Amino acid sequence: MLKLPTVIGVIPSRYASTRLPAKPLVDLLGKPMVQRVYERAQASKMLTRVIVATDDARIETAVKHFGGEVVLTSPDIKSGSDRVAAVAAQVAGDIFVNVQGDEPLLAPEMIDQAVQLLIDDPDVPVGTLAKKIETVDDLLNPSVVKVACTRNGEALYFSRAAIPFVRDEADAANWLLHGTFYKHIGLYVFRKDFLMQYALLPFSRLEHAERLEQLRILEAGYKIKVGITSYDSISVDTPEDAQRVVQILRAASVRL
Repeated sequence: MLKLPTVIGVIPSRYASTRLPAKPLVDLLGKPMVQRVYERAQASKMLTRVIVATDDARIETAVKHFGGEVVLTSPDIKSGSDRVAAVAAQVAGDIFVNVQGDEPLLAPEMIDQAVQLLIDDPDVPVGTLAKKIETVDDLLNPSVVKVACTRNGEALYFSRAAIPFVRDEADAANWLLHGTFYKHIGLYVFRKDFLMQYALLPFSRLEHAERLEQLRILEAGYKIKVGITSYDSISVDTPEDAQRVVQILRAASVRL
């Protein structure tokens, strides 16, 4: 019988945030955001275990309060995936999933879909997801990261700019009429051996320019497999984002 890999979900959770201080502890209809994310990850069929990786004792206390598993990591770690690597260095597992700590509405199916990319292809070191962009606002919003891929679904580049550039259409508002664009969903799935290599790679020039950690992987010459998903999620970066999530949660509770 084929042995299934041990898949560990890790939620990087930093206390500091410029636009939304103490973001992981923001109350979302009676639960801190870190708990909302944890519960969504636990609903994944693929994950064997879910761990919060934090740099702050206040988050550690909150996670223990709701019965979650938590590991304290260095405050000097620069990116979420580096924090996942710090956990992987001390936890047994075959595949590690970087579950973004600021996406409390993440569909568990997205985790399963991303993990399946590595299960289906043993040569894939890293997997992630993307969703077709439907609006011009998303296309032109630098907070919505875009990805361009090869025909077989390998990432060519990630950017905050609209890629590819439609040269023959001067008005970017019409670009969706001339091509297909994809929003990157910031969910990463790593094989453990590659994740350990990733943590040793130097901070890259493209990563520095775009402030996108996945560019470190491409610039070093490694491949990232991109699965296209129909699911979407909301990143909570501002108080307005948090209020939007609360409204969605409140509407869902009313329907239930």
